[in-house]
Amino acid sequence: MKNFWMATWFVLSGCLAQAQQKEVRIGVLGLFHSKQIVVTPVLGKPLQCSAGAEPWLVRNPMLIELEATKLKIAGADNSLDGPIICDNSQGDVTEFVVNVPGKIARQYSGKLEIRAESRELRVVVAMGLEVAVASIVAAESPSHAPVEALKAQAVAARSYLLAGKGRHHGYDFCDTTHCQFLREAPAPGSPAFQAAAATRGLVLQYKEEVFAAMYSRSCGGRTHTLSDLGISAQGYPYFAVTCSYCLRHPEKWVAEIQAADAAELSSTESSRLNLARKLGWKTVPGNSYSSHRQNGAVVLEGVGIGHGIGLCQHGGADMARHGASFLKILEHYYPNTEVKQY
Repeated sequence: MKNFWMATWFVLSGCLAQAQQKEVRIGVLGLFHSKQIVVTPVLGKPLQCSAGAEPWLVRNPMLIELEATKLKIAGADNSLDGPIICDNSQGDVTEFVVNVPGKIARQYSGKLEIRAESRELRVVVAMGLEVAVASIVAAESPSHAPVEALKAQAVAARSYLLAGKGRHHGYDFCDTTHCQFLREAPAPGSPAFQAAAATRGLVLQYKEEVFAAMYSRSCGGRTHTLSDLGISAQGYPYFAVTCSYCLRHPEKWVAEIQAADAAELSSTESSRLNLARKLGWKTVPGNSYSSHRQNGAVVLEGVGIGHGIGLCQHGGADMARHGASFLKILEHYYPNTEVKQY
């Protein structure tokens, strides 16, 4: 029996190491479509960059600009053809701050890539899988959510990172709700950090395959299947489940749109997103709504924020407050799945 447990420990340790070392490439700060980026090293953390030539150490803030279709470092004589790649000088992760001048600055842990695109700079951070999971849990979860709800979010986020690639060219995911919301990595010891650490390497599987677990803020009282919203199932089909919290506390919304715009709206997720791109993301925030005409316009009255597929974040937090474990939360919102070590 002792040999059995020793062997099990070594297998588990190998799985954890693999999950910890796995890297994901996140496109960050793309919403700002910036032509200028400032990169600043964090005190005590080495930052070395290269652009196809001799690497250089970055000791002070470095302003990078888009010049036509090339990169230009402020103060340098020549523009650069290739991307700028930055790490700790040993090909490994380091810490740095990326600043869109006058708008936002965020600190990241990873390896940095900046390249020129047609009209903007593309910033990509290659970070460890578990760093990304903790960052997503911190950014996505409702405030004051219990730790068991955060653990459920961590497993869902990790599953999405492992199985949801392919929506972007040149990097794996973006840092917006198009993929998963991501900001800075949480501090060690924070609830989000603890939730990611406690579930390290755990993923959701359906028929022995990891799937890109979807989730939304609030479901309106009952989650949707993929077929409800005109989405073809290529793995886990999702199953509609009742959410008692959202039934008791529905997150209501009202929107008024023109009849011509309403004609473009159907019960599919794609039509909702297309209209949101046209009129604004708060126009139709969810998929559960009724409509009626009023003064020549169409009034939508809905409940639930987001697509309403998979984990309901508000419902999961309520289950945790009433004593449910993260496994019970995942079992409820993702029926017929298993939580396994990646």
